[in-house]
Amino acid sequence: MSCLAALTKFHQLYLQAFSNCLDSLPQTFPNGDSVCIVGEQVSHKPVYWQPVACEPPMHFDNIAAALELNLHPDIAAFYGHFFAGALMFDSPWGSGELLQVWNQQDLELLQQNLIGHLLMKKQLKQAPTWFIGVFDEGDSMLTVNNDDGSVWREIPGNEPCEQLALSLSEFLGVIKPRVAPPQEHHDYQDVSLEHPGIFASIKRMWHNLTGWR
Repeated sequence: MSCLAALTKFHQLYLQAFSNCLDSLPQTFPNGDSVCIVGEQVSHKPVYWQPVACEPPMHFDNIAAALELNLHPDIAAFYGHFFAGALMFDSPWGSGELLQVWNQQDLELLQQNLIGHLLMKKQLKQAPTWFIGVFDEGDSMLTVNNDDGSVWREIPGNEPCEQLALSLSEFLGVIKPRVAPPQEHHDYQDVSLEHPGIFASIKRMWHNLTGWR
């Protein structure tokens, strides 16, 4: 199964899990407007959302050009085809969240920080990886090895420490949707990483990354 097919299936399972447990769509505290929002948006209140396909798909050619790096095709498959909220999951390695793009501004911030992460890896003379999410416990994030597409647990500033799957599609087939209420985050002011749910966690780790530049 391709990465895009696996991601599409996980989105479907995610919506079904919330429908079965809560008889509703997923909710998030939004950072700005988005085509994924369903219903009325009220200030300081969570919104219901559902994934919306991007037409045409978003691309990451600017990152490849800026870094003179051939990006693994899964990066465009994972980030370029949906506007959506963060995807909470349970797995054999712990619970966490997968990053998705909320709106156009979110895409630009994501691309900037992917470039920053890849430049840090280059400076540390480490193999290039790009992040897709975080675990709830500890400071580890989920990354993809850009050379072969394998999925790893990685501590910011260090080499990936634990291989979780041979591919992103394999990883998406193992994790399970986690139904939980939305959490509001209040610590966005001093960084550019702003995203419902998951960027609050990546933001905390990004402070660690800056010490390695």
